Amino acid sequence: MQLNPYLHFNGQCEEAFTFYRSCLGGKIEALLRHQDAPCDTHVPEDWKGKVMHARLVFGDQAIMGCDAPSQCYKTPQGFSASLETKDAAEAEQIFSQLAQDGTVEMPIQETFWAIRFGMVIDRFGIPWMVNCSKAA
Repeated sequence: MQLNPYLHFNGQCEEAFTFYRSCLGGKIEALLRHQDAPCDTHVPEDWKGKVMHARLVFGDQAIMGCDAPSQCYKTPQGFSASLETKDAAEAEQIFSQLAQDGTVEMPIQETFWAIRFGMVIDRFGIPWMVNCSKAA
């Protein structure tokens, strides 16, 4: 079993997934637009180019997402996408990239449980925790 976050965006899903690909590596395996769906006649013209479903795979993990219609979109709250890495330098690099034009909630630093831990809300409004645990 695998749990994959499904992120909703306010019209910038494609930009976000391109950004996440640069931060996390991997491959965008799916980027389906509303205009490509069989029922696209029910989609407003200005929404046809928006992302109905995206999937980014990196290692054995994946994140998925879509553009939420503005009347349905809500600012993310009550969760964080959490990344765990075994390399402190990688944690620093990913955190730094996610923080570009975002809001650092807790700078990446050593904690009692981690070599590196930080919290950031990226420029798309997605909250992230980046963690590099200490050896047991």
